[in-house]
Amino acid sequence: MRTIGILGGMSWESSIEYERIINEAVRERLGGVHSADLLIRSYDFDQIETLQAAGNWEAAGQLLADDAARLEEAGADVIVLATNTMHKVARQIEDVTRIPFIHIADATADAVKAEGIQAVALLGTRYTMEQDFYRGRLTAHGLEVLVPGAGDRTFVHDVIFNELVQGRIVEESKQRYLEIIARLQERGAEGVIAGCTEIELLVTPDDVDLPYFPTARIHAMAAVDFALQ
Repeated sequence: MRTIGILGGMSWESSIEYERIINEAVRERLGGVHSADLLIRSYDFDQIETLQAAGNWEAAGQLLADDAARLEEAGADVIVLATNTMHKVARQIEDVTRIPFIHIADATADAVKAEGIQAVALLGTRYTMEQDFYRGRLTAHGLEVLVPGAGDRTFVHDVIFNELVQGRIVEESKQRYLEIIARLQERGAEGVIAGCTEIELLVTPDDVDLPYFPTARIHAMAAVDFALQ
C-alpha cells in the first residue's frame, strides 16, 4: 500500500470526510482490519481564510508547498489537497515535490465524462466559480461549465464560509441551493459539481434529480485507487 499525504483542515469539516472515505474504501478492498496509510497536515483554517480574503495567494501557496515537501520527506507517495479552492496554488505544490499530485478538478472531470455529460453546473466558493484555475481546468477536459448568476454566487459563497465550514447545516440554505441548481438546469446543465468539499455536507445526491458529483468523495477515491494500484 502506498502512503497518501493529505493537506487538510480547509476546513476540517470536509477533510475528516476524506479520511473516513479513504479508510472505509481501503478496508472494503483489502478486508480484515486494514486501513489507509496516511500522513496528514491539518491547518488552522482561519490562517488560510485570512490569506484568501486578502488575496495573498502567493503566501498561501508557499505555506502549502512547504508542507507538501515535508509530507514527501516523511514518506508520502502521493499528495492530496483536500479542498477545491486551494487548488489555485496547485502549481506551487507541484513545483517543489517529485511525487504525484492528484488534482481534484482532473479527477472530477474524469467522473463527469464517464457519465457521458458535457454541460455541468459548478457550485463552490467565489474563487472557484469565478476564476480560471478551476473552470479552465474543467473546460480543458472538454466540458461546458455553467455557474450561477452574480447574486446566487454570492449566496453560495457566503453559506460556505458563514455556515458550512463552521459546522452549521441550515435547511433554508439547502433549499436555496436546490433552487440555484434548478436554474442552472434550466440553462442546460446536465449534472452538478459540488465544487466545494463542504457542499456535500449540505446537498446530497438524493436531493437533486441530476447526476451529482461530490468532489471530496471523487478525489478521495482517486487517492485510494493510486494507493492500491
